[in-house]
Amino acid sequence: MTLLRDVPAPRRERPGPGSPGGDDVAAGPPGLAGLRPGEGGRGRPGLAGLSPARLGQIAGAAAARPERWSGLVRFDAGRRWFRRLALADDHEVWLLSWLPGQSTGFHDHGAAAGAFAVALGQVRERTVAGQGRVRERTVARGGIRSFGSQYVHDVASASAGPGITVHAYSPPLTAMRRYELTGSGLVHIATEHAERDW
Repeated sequence: MTLLRDVPAPRRERPGPGSPGGDDVAAGPPGLAGLRPGEGGRGRPGLAGLSPARLGQIAGAAAARPERWSGLVRFDAGRRWFRRLALADDHEVWLLSWLPGQSTGFHDHGAAAGAFAVALGQVRERTVAGQGRVRERTVARGGIRSFGSQYVHDVASASAGPGITVHAYSPPLTAMRRYELTGSGLVHIATEHAERDW
């Protein structure tokens, strides 16, 4: 089993969690609530993914147990920080920290469904409805957002101080598409691939 390691993310450069060099973690910290250790890898072909509701339960359970991960968290004013907590065949879990002004930019999670839970502070989630209309919602500590595959959003710090979120994806991320919001709506600008780009 590979031990967890810190992975910084550039501000607004990457949409979300990733691990340069492809360091997969077979299981998270011992006893991390709501997680099932797996054998590592990027998901087995044909393995059914977990539902967004189940991913919300996993993220929420992990966020509610800060004693299991609080010693891992790092904050960096120049870059978003994230770290994989667990990787199983059917899902993965990430820990992200936020400082004021940090955001992901608009992105999706490819074929993966997902969820995030706020463990500290609050974040703002923006989505785009038809005709380029932007919807915003604030998710405070204890809040959970779940979503299906190909869901596009931008997540940003909405706190005056630090924030922490826990994210779960199923199947584990293989690609993320980045978008730019223009006057006519979202425009796909890049695709990032696991093991190559993060």
